[in-house]
Amino acid sequence: MNSELFDPLYNSSPANLAPCRSYWASTTSLGQASPVLSGNRSVDVAVIGGGYTGLLSAYYLATEHNIDVCVLEANQIGFGASARNAGFVLKGSGRLGYKQMAARWDLDTAKGIYHEFSEAVSRVDGLINEFNIDCEPQQKGYLKVAHNKKALEQLQSAAGFIRRELGEDAEFITANRFKTEFMNHQQAFGALRLADGFGVNPLKLLLGYKSILQGKSVDLYENTCVTDWLTEGNQHRLITSRGEIRANKVITAGNAYTPKSFSSNIDNRYLPILSNVIVTEPLSEQELLSCGLNTHQVTMDTRILKYYYRLLPDNRLLFGGRGAIQGKDANKPIYQKRLKFALDKCFPPLQQKAVAYNWTGWIAAALDDMPHVYASNGVGYSIGYCGSGVSFSSQAAFRLAEQIAGKQVPALPLYQLPLPKFPLPQLRRVGQWGYYHYGWLRDRFL
Repeated sequence: MNSELFDPLYNSSPANLAPCRSYWASTTSLGQASPVLSGNRSVDVAVIGGGYTGLLSAYYLATEHNIDVCVLEANQIGFGASARNAGFVLKGSGRLGYKQMAARWDLDTAKGIYHEFSEAVSRVDGLINEFNIDCEPQQKGYLKVAHNKKALEQLQSAAGFIRRELGEDAEFITANRFKTEFMNHQQAFGALRLADGFGVNPLKLLLGYKSILQGKSVDLYENTCVTDWLTEGNQHRLITSRGEIRANKVITAGNAYTPKSFSSNIDNRYLPILSNVIVTEPLSEQELLSCGLNTHQVTMDTRILKYYYRLLPDNRLLFGGRGAIQGKDANKPIYQKRLKFALDKCFPPLQQKAVAYNWTGWIAAALDDMPHVYASNGVGYSIGYCGSGVSFSSQAAFRLAEQIAGKQVPALPLYQLPLPKFPLPQLRRVGQWGYYHYGWLRDRFL
């Protein structure tokens, strides 16, 4: 099966799929795959999934807690969402704003979550620097662009809340200043800037994490798909095509690439959403000047169906948004055309600019719009990043390793609440279709 057509709500296994034909894959090779699991072995903790969360959970278990751990990846490391995303390391995860968090819980909880999200950005930055990961980190700064006047008012309020209640820097930028100093964006009404986000090559970051783990002599088994998961007393048996792992505890870290029926802990508890990304041919100096593109900072707008973009180191423009609802429609040309149309509306001088790369990837959203990093009865998971996993996966992995090791973690909803079930999981796609149409109408007219 073409990896672009895989759909976790329909397909029973993510194994034996071709790698993604992304811009990132054109910049670096996946390298030599680790051996397939052959035979039987026992470990204290088995991690299923070799993306950011899985690799870093194993790293922290081994280095911080001295726990015997191994990682099982259904394909080759570099197949899933960790190699398909836009490479945005930014403060945030899920869809809740900090003001909404304070209203849902209280101000101290919102402050705690803000601290965790901030720690996530710092943790990724620290890993890059400590291990000299050559992942092309770009200029610091995260720009959130207001797409209309109402969104502008909300951004001004958000900036004030972050400064006043959270005690952190949040810079409000007027439309004129934004277009002069940052980019001549034709649909920008102003922006909020946080100082500590940045862009990376996500595949190179992932391969850097893989190299770190290999340096700690943690066993990685690639092209090793778990086909059956049996629980016998306090032991877990993970059956693969050529072997078996017996583990005292298991972390499932496949995120939205987890098969439709895998574990009662996450089955029917998340919505897989297709993101679509395009990358243009390199922009000329004249095109950069015409678009006023003076920054490489990561940028996202305030739409319900968000667009996100950044100028890459080779002056290509990356532009992403939502793709098809079902995997079988992922490669239909209409979705690339819609993204290019949206890009052209933002930057009219690029209307004739060719798209060089187009690919899709699944992200996972939770019913309550927030990530869940949770462990109970020997099973842990982290899921629901909603597209912000490049950064928060690092902090989630650190906290998940603490939970699995029996350590105390911050008393926050992120770490205390299990992933809620969708009430009618078989209708998730219908609900998604309705939400997309609602979002399109609201983004356009309200």
